[in-house]
Amino acid sequence: MPSVCVVGLGYIGLPTAAVLAQAGFDVHGVDINSKAVEIINAGKIHIVEPDLLALVSEVVKNKKLVASLKPEVCDIYIIAVPTPFYHESEGGNKKPNIEYVLSATQSIANLIKPGDLIILESTSPVGTTEKMADLLESLGVDINKIYLAHCPERVLPGKILYELVHNDRIVGGINPESTEKACEFYQIFVKGEVLKTNARTAELCKLSENAYRDVNIAFANELSMVCEDLKIDVWELRKLANHHPRVNILEPGCGVGGHCIAVDPWFIVDASDKAKLIKTAREQNLAKTDWVINKLKLEIEKIKNLNLKNNKNNISVACLGASFKPNIDDTRESPAKIIIDAMKDLGVNVLVVEPNLNFLEGYELVGLEQALSQADISVKLVSHREFEGVSCDIEAVG
Repeated sequence: MPSVCVVGLGYIGLPTAAVLAQAGFDVHGVDINSKAVEIINAGKIHIVEPDLLALVSEVVKNKKLVASLKPEVCDIYIIAVPTPFYHESEGGNKKPNIEYVLSATQSIANLIKPGDLIILESTSPVGTTEKMADLLESLGVDINKIYLAHCPERVLPGKILYELVHNDRIVGGINPESTEKACEFYQIFVKGEVLKTNARTAELCKLSENAYRDVNIAFANELSMVCEDLKIDVWELRKLANHHPRVNILEPGCGVGGHCIAVDPWFIVDASDKAKLIKTAREQNLAKTDWVINKLKLEIEKIKNLNLKNNKNNISVACLGASFKPNIDDTRESPAKIIIDAMKDLGVNVLVVEPNLNFLEGYELVGLEQALSQADISVKLVSHREFEGVSCDIEAVG
């Protein structure tokens, strides 16, 4: 079996490295976070994902996975690093940031030998794989003697280990030979279908999948605000409407978060001025978060007025959930976290309940019972299983 170097041991890289190690590959994992490297080499994990701890413990114990701060010579290199956007924007648009991808590419350039396969798994703007090729060529790598392809991850947090193996994969090389070589690799351990295309199409396919979901969530979020104006229960409305055989309205929430759906549509908007619906959906989902914040502000003002009469100064707000979706610990681009920060900026006492985290920078996490008993206002921001059946003053999620 060829050896594999996985650059980036985060929410995608670590499960990918562990799955490959279990499949029999000798895997060298790389991350710039020394603490993460130390944790992984101890057979433990620094992220929350079902069944991942047991798998990492097994493959580290069997010496099939070793983590370090620097890449080593291997036969296959997988880049799974973040691709965020620049928060400074022009006209409200977000610009994609591929610096981590290019830095990771540069870190392996002097290790690459003829016949090696380099795969970009990070969700990226169209043209990123070609930019990797240009960078490698500028660093002295003979592009004609290696294989370079894009295979975007398409997994759901909470089900990553299953979906890495069972989901269909899209593979697009910078040339047909690279596509074939990458397909051969994925067919070793993937049980889903491995679909062949070119790098640019593979890049846009992943972006399109997440933009599609963003547009549908935007409809649900917009509908929830319409229902509020018309004094209609959006949950009852959704249940009734979804009895139509060709209607499937998604659950509204307090916005959209995560490293994919909240980010990827901007890559399309940045690339083409024709992406008007995609841009509008992104803006609407951001607006839903502001809408929840404004609802809380109104409730806080009501409590303040009451407190003035009762000579009470402090107001406490219980915020249930901080992650971007239920039952995970990931707070990247989380609308719940944005709302929590907005409450802190208002000067109120914020009681954060997040059962999937042991630490949240800037906040002291408290238990559910304590938060509800001490709060003047409570808001459910994430539908964690621990909050099932809990009623709050403001229900931002079902």
